[in-house]
Amino acid sequence: MPKEIVVLITAPSLREARSIGTRLVEEKLAACANIIPQGASVFLWQGKTRRERESLMVLKTQQACFDRLVKRVKSLHTYSVPEIIALPIIRGSKDYLRWIRQSTR
Repeated sequence: MPKEIVVLITAPSLREARSIGTRLVEEKLAACANIIPQGASVFLWQGKTRRERESLMVLKTQQACFDRLVKRVKSLHTYSVPEIIALPIIRGSKDYLRWIRQSTR
């Protein structure tokens, strides 16, 4: 199984996404946080269809960091149930994957 993963996290604002992404990189829980501002989300919440503007964080990290990353995101995030989804990196540049491992702990 790959050691490196991509983690997707949505936030209600660009400001919150930048704040969380910065903290995760500074704390070496993520090597990189790409932030895509102001997308449109449609989802079910408490039995109702919701339409909201959200920013998306695309983080690169290691599986070994995931549990600590989840705990930290929950402590920083304003949502009671934030989206935190990990996807395996099946293949990638050896240099880039090495950089992810060296940048996280």
